[in-house]
Amino acid sequence: MGVTLILPTGLFSGGVWQIIGQSSAFGVIIYLILVSFSLISWGIMFNKWRTFKRVEAQNDTFINFFRKSGRFSDILSQARAMQLTPLSGVFLSGYNEIKGLIDRKKATPGDDTAQRLTNEDVEIVSMTLERATTEEINKLERYVIFLATTANASPFLGLLGTVVGVMESFWSIGERGSASLVVVAPGLAEALLATIVGLAAAIPAVIGYNWATNKLKRQFDIASNFALEFQGRVKKDLT
Repeated sequence: MGVTLILPTGLFSGGVWQIIGQSSAFGVIIYLILVSFSLISWGIMFNKWRTFKRVEAQNDTFINFFRKSGRFSDILSQARAMQLTPLSGVFLSGYNEIKGLIDRKKATPGDDTAQRLTNEDVEIVSMTLERATTEEINKLERYVIFLATTANASPFLGLLGTVVGVMESFWSIGERGSASLVVVAPGLAEALLATIVGLAAAIPAVIGYNWATNKLKRQFDIASNFALEFQGRVKKDLT
């Protein structure tokens, strides 16, 4: 004997606003939270897509300029002009550290190696580059954690709304003493809508978070490789 599953048709016939209008106050709050999560997540994803696109373009430009320039001082203006790429931040941190070390050597009377760096100085520059790399990637990572929050929390918020909707249906059955579809339909519709809205918020956030994490890993690798290249050039030209 076949089982026929009867669902509220309003959800699939343009009656979403009617379902929302018949939902409990708690259900409406759940909808608002989930929609807010979704809108913020989409805003973050669009912003990160635009940012990463510009960062990648500046990465290529800056690396080419760095490799073609003969002196660090020649790269300084380019680094200050390109604020989006993490490479500029790494370069400026390394450059300022080198400048500070050389200035301290110049201030030391009788130091004949004021323009050269020792192995200890190079180690200090290396640590500065590592710290700068982490800091620059952290700047790019800003707000990405919200995507993970949305991806993890939205299904549970939707489930909470689902449970409340089912409870509303059972409450209506108890009040009216009838289990007809007219009695249980509003609660079931509220439950189904909460589930759908929760998944609609979570699924894009999961995809966006994975995409952003992959982009951040790539930017970290690029910045780390640049730091190594910078350090190699320091050893070649200034030691």
